[in-house]
Amino acid sequence: MIISFLVVGIIIASTILVCSYRAIYGPGTFNRIVAANVIGTKAIVLLIVVGYIIERPEFIDIALMYAVIAFIGTIIIAKYAERGELCSR
Repeated sequence: MIISFLVVGIIIASTILVCSYRAIYGPGTFNRIVAANVIGTKAIVLLIVVGYIIERPEFIDIALMYAVIAFIGTIIIAKYAERGELCSR
């Protein structure tokens, strides 16, 4: 059972590398933002898989907090990219 989770973890880590290529060399700003969001989502899943492998259920709480922070960060960056400012006056 642990072997299958290790394989899943390696696959997720390799897809994070593929998405990082899009985040660095993306054709546009919004493609880079989406790639960064996908990397964050895959990191959350990877945290949960690693927590299961090493039998630490606290990793689920860490993954949930990371999900909230990543979501808020994506919204802030998208708002800045769209308007050019964070606060409207």
